[in-house]
Amino acid sequence: MVKAVRGAVQVDSDDKNMISSEITGMLKQIITVNNIEIPDIVSIFFTVTTDLKSVNPAAALRAGGGFADTPLFCAQEPDTQGAMKRVIRVLLTCDNLEPARKMSHIYLGGAEKLRPDLS
Repeated sequence: MVKAVRGAVQVDSDDKNMISSEITGMLKQIITVNNIEIPDIVSIFFTVTTDLKSVNPAAALRAGGGFADTPLFCAQEPDTQGAMKRVIRVLLTCDNLEPARKMSHIYLGGAEKLRPDLS
């Protein structure tokens, strides 16, 4: 069965190394908490807020090693009034999971405010 899990991280600044590290950490946590096997990942879709320009999250993840066979995609978040700044969101889609399995969404670095219903 195909399932998806969400995540987001708010970074302190538009710094290439920091963004790369935070993306890697967020994905490791999503994969670990949800017991996802890398071969079961169908695709990973990122969005970034308009104030993050130093690195494309998909390119940063690929450059960090791993995920060579995983389709990665990145887009810009709509620039809406009052939106949280410096946020990278992810939608990770997996296959081969049992239907009853509950996925745990991961929000880090202040991004927890985006989903108070998950607290």
